[in-house]
Formats: sequence, C-alpha cells, structure tokens
Amino acid sequence: MINVLFGQVRNNLTEVAATGDLVPELAESWDSTPDAKVWTFKIRPGVEFHNGKTLDSRDVVDSIRHHLAEDSKSAAKAILAGVESVEADGTHGVKVTLTGGDADFPFLMSDYHILICPSNGDGTIDWQSGIGTGGYTLVEHDPGVRTLTKRNPNYWKEGRAHFDEVETLQIADPNARLNALRTGSIDCMNNVDLKIVERLKRIAGLHFRAETGNKQLTLPMRTDTAPFDNNDVRLAIKNIINREEWLEKIIFGYGQLGNDNPIGPANIYRATTDELPQRTYDPDKAKHHLKKAGLDRLSIQFHAAETAFGGAVNAAQLLRESAAPAGIDIEVVREPDDGYWSNVWMNKAFSACYWGGRPTENWIFSQIYAADASWNDTFWKHDRFNELLLQARAELDTTKRREMYVEMQRIIHHEGGVGLPLFQADTMAYSDKLHVPEVIGNNWELDGHKNAERWWFA
Repeated sequence: MINVLFGQVRNNLTEVAATGDLVPELAESWDSTPDAKVWTFKIRPGVEFHNGKTLDSRDVVDSIRHHLAEDSKSAAKAILAGVESVEADGTHGVKVTLTGGDADFPFLMSDYHILICPSNGDGTIDWQSGIGTGGYTLVEHDPGVRTLTKRNPNYWKEGRAHFDEVETLQIADPNARLNALRTGSIDCMNNVDLKIVERLKRIAGLHFRAETGNKQLTLPMRTDTAPFDNNDVRLAIKNIINREEWLEKIIFGYGQLGNDNPIGPANIYRATTDELPQRTYDPDKAKHHLKKAGLDRLSIQFHAAETAFGGAVNAAQLLRESAAPAGIDIEVVREPDDGYWSNVWMNKAFSACYWGGRPTENWIFSQIYAADASWNDTFWKHDRFNELLLQARAELDTTKRREMYVEMQRIIHHEGGVGLPLFQADTMAYSDKLHVPEVIGNNWELDGHKNAERWWFA
C-alpha cells in the first residue's frame, strides 16, 4: 500500500530523490526563519487532483492537520508532534509554526503518511477515495490482494509515470512470486527469497538488485513487561545474538551488522565504531548481566513469523541455540503470518520485526523511540534521551548536533529495548523488459517505492 499510495496515486510536499537528496514535489520551494521554527512552503501552481480540483494551500493545510487531530491514531502524529500551527498563506503558501526549531522539518514532509489529499472544504480531507495528484489514478482496489491503477494523462511531472497501467499484487509465497516473474505474469518483485538468489541469477531475462540502506531487522523487547523491564536482562539478550552468523545464514551477506542502534549506513550522523564499538556474541557477558539481574537462568518466549522478515523463524532458532550457553532458554513460538502485525507485534513481550529506514536521525527517533511515539514498540521511556531529542532537533550547529545524536545512539545501545542484529539490503528481481536506472533510491525498497514513476519498458 505504500507503493500504491505513495508511489502511484498521491504526492508529498517534498521527495527524497534516488541520490538521497531532498527535492521539491508539491512544494515548489521552502524557507525558514533563522531558528528553523517557522517554515513557509510555496505550493506548486497548476497541479490538478484526479477529480479535476486544482491544488491549493487549503488542501495542504487540511492534509497536515488531519494527522494532528486530538483523536488522531495516525503514525505521523509523533513525527509532527512539534507542530504548533499550520496556516494558509494565500492561495499557494503554507506557514508551519513549530514549538521549537527543527532543521529537518522539510524531510518530514516526504513521509508516506503525509500525502496531500483534496480538502472537503470543512477542515476534513478525502482520504478514503484514493484521489490524489499522482501519476496514476485508482481503478480497482481489493485490499490485501490487488490494486489496479492507470496513467494520469494530466500528471504535472514532466518525464515521469510512463506505464499505461500498473497492477500491484500481494503474492506471499516467494516461490510463487519467482514463478510469476519467470512466466511473465509479473514484471518485478520485491523481497527476493535470499536462498534462491543464485538460482535466480542464472535465469535468462531476469535481473537481481540489492541496495543496502537503513532497512533493519529488529527484536523489540517490551520494557514495560517483565523480565524485559530490567535493563540487565535486555543486555543479556543483546549479547547472545550471534550477528555474524545471522549475516551469513539469514541474509546471505546482503547487508551489514547492526549494533542495537537504529541509525543506519545511510544516515549522516551515524556513530562510528570508535564512538560506539560493535557488540559481539558474548555468552559470558550475558551470564554476567543475568547475575546482575539476580538470575541464574532465564526462560522466555520469542514470537516470530516470516512476515516479520524473511528468515525470521530460522533466525529465532539460531537465537535459541546461541542463548543456551548463557543459561537462557528461549521457546520459539511460530506465529501465523496473517494478523501478525495486529496480534503479535507490540503485544507480545519479545518478537521479530523489521523497519524501513528513515532519512534522518530525528525522524526515526521521533517515530519509534520517543516516549510518546505511537510506534514505540519497546514501550521505552528515557528522560535523557527525550531531552536530547528536543535539543538535537533544534540545533543548527552540525558539530553539536552530531554529538547529541551520538550520545542518543549510545543510550539506545546500552539501555534501549531493541536488539538490532542486522541492516538488510532491499532486494528485487525484474524482467529485462524494464528499464531500471543505474542509481535507485535506497530510502525504501523498489527505488524508494517510486518504481512506477521512475521506470519504463525498454
């Protein structure tokens, strides 16, 4: 659905280009006061929604306010927590006032939740119909199964959205996906089963790509639930993860080691290994932390399903084996794929998860690790971390800002509730009928989810 809504039918104010740079989308330009507290966006004139309505500042204002409503359940609410007011500044201007400075605020406007929808004229927006300003219009939608879109002949972006139609399918089984690609039933697939990559590479007419960005495999521990409310227990778990083994056996080398810190290789303020040494498999250190927690042994459950990330169940078995020498008994509970994200994630005390990376440190910290974040899946609250989050967001001196973000990474590494073993490459396979640019986005899979807009048939 990210690919359909964000990559086909709607647009944002800003866009992360394939190079990783932030570029204008529905906002033609933007500017801020010197303290980065008040941001003014100039809205692109002459853009039409699919229903013929002309885009103006009211559509933008109401689309942003939609996430800020008191009863909003939007995952973007935490990202926009610093927004004090959003006002129209004429027909094609929008002024956003923040409670404090945020040098990265224009990046947040590229979030896939904050898509611009037509205003209903009463402060609400039409988010239900699928109408947008994007390169494709919605034709058919069967939730969780299939979506069909067709090219928008009035698309405002020149040289984009070349396909006549785009059919987006959910094919859960990796072998069925590959067979569909081999037979030409589909032209491209994401999430290639890494066990079949070498076989896929030998198939004439198909190409394989792997792009390492900030996509991360995570093991969230609920810090409000025993025994994970004890930081020494959490440190014991972090020390029984054999990351090198996971890199080799779970993602077959397509990625990098994680260090229980969500700031990834595509982020600019990532702590170096000198600043934050790589955590390694150490069952003796795990025993030490168990003893500090007052425990000789520990018995816990770990919940996993393949939908959490490819190979999650096998990874769980590796975790069980590597935990045993430390006196930690892990019962692997294999959960059904259906309903995993509603019944297991954020409900069970210890489970498998993955995150697509975010372009900025503030973004990922605010959306997942801030005390009030709606997707804080470890239910973690740390006063110093949250204090630094506000300070770093407003700090315009890049040297000071880096120092703050490195300290925040150390706090998560040492005291957070997340085990983060790996950063995994986004993988895809596609027919040689497709022209795929040499440089593609790594902020999301499928060329930053902009494949329908940036590719064409060769």
